[in-house]
Amino acid sequence: MFDRDYRIEFANTIASELSGYSKERLMGMDFRRLLSERDIGYLDQMHSEVGIDESKRVCTEMEVLTGNGSKLDAEVCITISEMERGSVKTYAYLRDITERKTMERELREATKRFEKIAEMGDDGIIVFDQDSRIEFANQMASEIMGIAKEQILRQEFFSLIGKRDEEFLEEMVMRGEGVGEKVCTEMSIQTPQNQVKETEVCVAPSQSEDGHIKTYAYIRDITERKKFEKDLRDSEEKYRNLFEKVRHGLYISTKEGHFVDCNQAMWGLLGYRDKGEFLKIDIARDLYANPKDRETFMALVEKEGFVKDFEVDWKRKNGEKITVLLASSAKKDERGTIIGYEGLNIDITDRKKMERELKEANDFLMNLIESSIDGIIVTDMKGDILIFNRGAENLLGYKSEEVVGKMNIRSIYQPGVGKEVMDKLKSPDFGGIGKLASFPILHRRKDGELVEGDLSASIIYDEKGKEIASVGIFKDLRERLGIERELQKMREALLQSEKLAAMGRLTSQIAHELNNPIYGIMNTLELLKTEIPPESKRRRILELSLSEIQRLSEMLRNMLSFSKPEEEKRRPVKIDELIEGILLVMDKQMREANIKVKTSFHEGIPEVMASTNQMRQVFLNIFKNAKEAMPKGGTLSVGTSKEDNRILIRIQDTGVGIPVEIKDRIFEAFFTTKQKVKGVGLGLSVCYGIIKDHGGDIKVESQEGRGTTFAITLPI
Repeated sequence: MFDRDYRIEFANTIASELSGYSKERLMGMDFRRLLSERDIGYLDQMHSEVGIDESKRVCTEMEVLTGNGSKLDAEVCITISEMERGSVKTYAYLRDITERKTMERELREATKRFEKIAEMGDDGIIVFDQDSRIEFANQMASEIMGIAKEQILRQEFFSLIGKRDEEFLEEMVMRGEGVGEKVCTEMSIQTPQNQVKETEVCVAPSQSEDGHIKTYAYIRDITERKKFEKDLRDSEEKYRNLFEKVRHGLYISTKEGHFVDCNQAMWGLLGYRDKGEFLKIDIARDLYANPKDRETFMALVEKEGFVKDFEVDWKRKNGEKITVLLASSAKKDERGTIIGYEGLNIDITDRKKMERELKEANDFLMNLIESSIDGIIVTDMKGDILIFNRGAENLLGYKSEEVVGKMNIRSIYQPGVGKEVMDKLKSPDFGGIGKLASFPILHRRKDGELVEGDLSASIIYDEKGKEIASVGIFKDLRERLGIERELQKMREALLQSEKLAAMGRLTSQIAHELNNPIYGIMNTLELLKTEIPPESKRRRILELSLSEIQRLSEMLRNMLSFSKPEEEKRRPVKIDELIEGILLVMDKQMREANIKVKTSFHEGIPEVMASTNQMRQVFLNIFKNAKEAMPKGGTLSVGTSKEDNRILIRIQDTGVGIPVEIKDRIFEAFFTTKQKVKGVGLGLSVCYGIIKDHGGDIKVESQEGRGTTFAITLPI
């Protein structure tokens, strides 16, 4: 036995004796060293003929180069066997045919001489007289007896054959029995060289007219035949034992649908008492659960000459169904006509049951995975995607067939996130080794959109603890985070409203408490003013004091307006015309400040129900702030548009912008970035209150150094 590289792995004693090498020297030797260059080519050809068919055996005659340098005639047969791990072993059977080859050469030589003697065939022919003295012997007889033809002559015939057979033949010949008839028997003949040959000896006594008996003996060397018969009996016995002991069912059947032979595993598998009972069944009716499967089987064999791994349901004697795997080939007569089938079957009922249970469990798990609203993705340890459920399809915009086996998980993660996730999975600090409880993450959709979500993951291990895959559950947090942001905005708006309400109550109390004494002071100053001449220096001081008191009174009115804007009857207002009027009034100021004003009013903007004075106050305040935000000049853009049931007013400047850290505080009361002499921080907070009171909204967008945009919406 040798491997793919012709390295000998096993040799029996006979192989050692034939080759002239010890078994130890044969181990690992290249089998081709035993062959001539010509026979190595034959060996390759024999391998090609065998192919991968384990049942095929190919034989040829070769010269074996022995260890002592001589050549030995041998018959070499090879067959292959596939091992469990996929390796292929070649079995070579060597048989010494030196004697047979020698005999064949001698036979060829004798044949040349026998051509001169037509009556002489392949048998040894000896003629002896009534006294058993040999009168004639041909060359074949000489060769069979191992004695030169000249030495055979005049010898006693019965001295050349075995004693048991000698007695039978001698008695028959001496008594003259069987004259004119041919009588044959088999006997062993030992040559002078101590070689025992198996022969068939036929004698045919013939009596002449004068009564003398001549006996013609035909001797045929049947040593090879006897050896072949013995080998055949041994082989038949060996294969019969194999046939009966193999655990799978083996059978031979007719084309008409009856079994000719089978082993015990076959009829035992199908629940019959004995082989005789089983051989009586009708295959199509009693064996096949679906008789049409028998027709399919026959059609396949008719077309291909064989079937392999043909799965079919059979019936046991009690009606129970079993599933078997058939491998069968056609049995043909000498004309090539299919007359039956022979093959084996393997019971795979338990395997099919396990497959069904495994499939059901797998289907259940896959249904669980597919029914999840969260994205579930399974990858191997290289990151290649193995499972991609519907939740993942909805979340990431890919179809399963687009990614499974075709995409790596890194395409879905942001750069570097894949490594970070794996590092956390292998750390004990985030849910234990092999587990990641929660990890905020951005998923990249097929369309490029980044989706905010949360990832929980774990590593899958095999029975040996080796990492084989990872599974991640991706949660879409866009809706929840959106709600949370809206809630945060609502909380901030509520906080702002509460702050404004508290500040309003405080300022209202302060304003009311200060108004009475201030008006008293103003009245007193007005009375004093009438008593002091205009040209008096004290008159100028008095007017200055009165001016400051009036300024303080104006501030108190603003504070009251902040706490509770002056209520005015609302009426339809054309916002475009209101804004144009305000910009017209401020035109001179804007030009002096080197500010260019651009307007873009949408045609057909409907009127809104509003307080004209309050709206004028809002726009004046914002335009004034915009002017002050552009100390070196710039552009003020004002535009209106209609969106659903609301109108949108956008006021954009190219000024210094609002720092990020204070942008969320600009609507707070008393918050200001201006110098103390320029304001007290009530302007935008009052605007915010007016717009909210009108059912609208005011938002700001700003980039420091690039300008600010106020967006005001009002209901139609």
